[in-house]
Amino acid sequence: MTALAIWLVAAALYAWFRRFYDNRRPPLTAAEIDHFLPRLPEHARANTEEIATLRAFLERDDGGEFAMLNLVKLASEPVPHPETGAPTSGPDLLQSYSRVFVRALVRKGGHPAVVARVIGGYLDTWNVGPDPGWTIIGYMRYRSRRDLLELITDPRFANAHLFKIAATPVTMSFPTRPQILIYASPRITVGLAIALIAALSQLALG
Repeated sequence: MTALAIWLVAAALYAWFRRFYDNRRPPLTAAEIDHFLPRLPEHARANTEEIATLRAFLERDDGGEFAMLNLVKLASEPVPHPETGAPTSGPDLLQSYSRVFVRALVRKGGHPAVVARVIGGYLDTWNVGPDPGWTIIGYMRYRSRRDLLELITDPRFANAHLFKIAATPVTMSFPTRPQILIYASPRITVGLAIALIAALSQLALG
């Protein structure tokens, strides 16, 4: 394989990655939102305030990516397993949910950006409720609001969500748009990795 062929393959691989990773579909339409929202799980549809908040977020869709901040308090004592009823720890139940969730998220171009364990209580805080004792935080990148909507209305995902409900007596999530990032995005890291492999391949065949 010539050097030109190596770099053409590298460029094609990166172009394929960007086509997958970047959202190329237009913003959600009102008809799409009306179609998807009734397909939400029953427990989600019952919370009319959150449904209104979700609809407002979807109606402001600009077609861009976003990141969901998740605050999670895990059950401190074993709780019944959603399928077997056996006492199971909160971390184990959340792991069962995360295996399904992360695979589904990655298939739609999303991924965990940050997952961290909480190691202390609130500091420099005012006008908020008492700390419920958060256990972990997660920061999940979504390719688009349409991807989020397709994911949470997928019936295959509904059963896995029961594990999250059982594992987390308290949780809170809200969408964000990063303003400052001090780490390289996958657009850069994947590009550099492909370029490195191409350069090493050229040297090996040179």
